[in-house]
Amino acid sequence: MALVDLVMPKMGESIMEATILKWHKQPGDAVKQDETVLEIATDKVDTEVPSITEGVVEELLFHVNDVVPIGSVIARIRTNGAAVPSDHRRPADLDARPIATPVLTDHASPSDHWRPAPTAARPAAGARFYSPLVLNIAANEGVPLNELESIPGSGNEGRVTKKDILQYIADRRTGNLLPATPASAGTHNATVVTTHTPEISVQPPPVQTPMTVYSGNVEIVEMDRMRKLIADHMVRSVHTSPHVTSISEADVTHLVHWRDKAKIEFEKRENTKLTFTPLFIEAVVRCIKKYPLINSSLDGDKIIIKKDINIGMATALPSGNLIVPVIRNADQLNLTGLARQVNTLADNARQSKLKPEDTQGGTFTLTNVGTFGSLMGTPIINQPQVAILAVGAIKKRPVVLETPEGDAIVIRHMMYISLSYDHRIIDGSLGATFCSAVARELENFPLDRQF
Repeated sequence: MALVDLVMPKMGESIMEATILKWHKQPGDAVKQDETVLEIATDKVDTEVPSITEGVVEELLFHVNDVVPIGSVIARIRTNGAAVPSDHRRPADLDARPIATPVLTDHASPSDHWRPAPTAARPAAGARFYSPLVLNIAANEGVPLNELESIPGSGNEGRVTKKDILQYIADRRTGNLLPATPASAGTHNATVVTTHTPEISVQPPPVQTPMTVYSGNVEIVEMDRMRKLIADHMVRSVHTSPHVTSISEADVTHLVHWRDKAKIEFEKRENTKLTFTPLFIEAVVRCIKKYPLINSSLDGDKIIIKKDINIGMATALPSGNLIVPVIRNADQLNLTGLARQVNTLADNARQSKLKPEDTQGGTFTLTNVGTFGSLMGTPIINQPQVAILAVGAIKKRPVVLETPEGDAIVIRHMMYISLSYDHRIIDGSLGATFCSAVARELENFPLDRQF
């Protein structure tokens, strides 16, 4: 008999922890290899964790709603095979691991800069654990150590979870923050050192904040987990990037007529539907090749121009929330390949079948606000990207058409295109030029094109 450790899997470079949503197996349950043991959630996507072996579940080391660092042992499975080397540490032992150094940003003042203890030193027994995600959020929001210690934790053994620190930051911004006693005065001691000596002061007794009273006939609906993540992502994007939006108008009559003529034959031959989205992505990819700065990100004062063109497409879920699956290497796919990717990712998103990697690595995002009847939109940039394109509804309108014989008023299929971009590195001239270039690509769509 042997015990095999099931660990929290790594799901992307930027993901440092995951929340346990549901255990499908309990101690004593038999489990087959690749059978789902639990469901987890990150700030990107929900997914399932399968068993790496066949056997019987020996123990579960975490509870539902616990936030678990990547690489931690979350369960043990007893098998009939040979012993597998494993680290049989309990969650409390895992908490005592050295803390990774957070990345400090310009949002934190020099006096707020603090460092974790050197990795060679072992924390004292019972030390309070801060996950790398919590540390990074604290650093980005300018929350010094002595303030971090005062945040009450709702996680396992009093840990500060992502939800706790985000709620604390939100309360601090709105002035609804209650004075708190630092956690170091209780049973937890943070194993970190500061670059400044905190002042010792007597805290006044906590003041109870009166409950908010809403007048009139109202319904109070608690945000679900995904909506909270979206809200946080949007606020951070606006806080990070100075947004500017350029708008162009495109005559897409040729594109509409070609698709109307080709879509039935395309579906019969390729066994997938031909929507407007892959046609829009084609135009975007061609323009990115002309203006590569649009396909970049910003790291401090360094501009990172991405050679891979990975297009994210905003997709509405049945719940009303939004998710952005990514078409990787879109520049290497033909129209059929793009159509298959668009349809597969959209279907998987609506059926909650996306994998973590399906939402990672995007370099530019396209959102179709016209799907819901909107003429145009001013979308928020999907960080760390620097631009996002919105396409509006296609409407028939009378327009003036210039011909060799003179001007004429004709009925055309018209569409607005809006590009929101990060004004730190993209000036108005480039943003407007790129937006206009996409409009020209769509206007010059060849009616005799083959697929």
